[in-house]
Amino acid sequence: MTGAAEPASAPVVARVSVLNAANALTLLRLVLVPVFAVSVVVSAMSHAGWRIAACLIFAVASATDLVDGWIARRFGMVTSVGKVADPIADKALTGAALLLLSWYDRLPWWVTVVILVRELSITALRFWVIRHGVIAASRGGKIKTALQILAIAWYLWPMPAALAAVGPWIMGAAVAVTVVTGFDYVAQALRLRRPTS
Repeated sequence: MTGAAEPASAPVVARVSVLNAANALTLLRLVLVPVFAVSVVVSAMSHAGWRIAACLIFAVASATDLVDGWIARRFGMVTSVGKVADPIADKALTGAALLLLSWYDRLPWWVTVVILVRELSITALRFWVIRHGVIAASRGGKIKTALQILAIAWYLWPMPAALAAVGPWIMGAAVAVTVVTGFDYVAQALRLRRPTS
């Protein structure tokens, strides 16, 4: 024995495989986007059966967003690929739904523009501050997502006239929360980028 202290061994960092359940669900959501879009186009927002099919596909795809995030956090399956692919899949699904609803005159174009500009801007902000910290999804952001999903599903499903009239109110609430939370995320980004004294 020389009495010299042995160098501490480096901590072992477990590598997470890209091929995991969470990423598989994200990939499924991406695959379902064109399937959903085709269903809406075939329905032309006038064929009840195809509208129901499109709504169900949208609902399943949206559910994968909730499940893949939970699986990734619960079982330690968070990967760099997942962090990038997940928001892309979300924006692709929501964007396709909003664009198609506006194309078939079910949703005013200004609503689609406001929501998509907000979503793309916040995604850009997250990349802008990524070296300084992470802008975590807030409770308001989760409410925004839930309202958007509910509103889109409401428009897709062939509702009776009385119930269909509720759709614009749900979408109005979704737009309001979308805008308010957008300003909140901007404030978070500016705080993260503020130089520390």
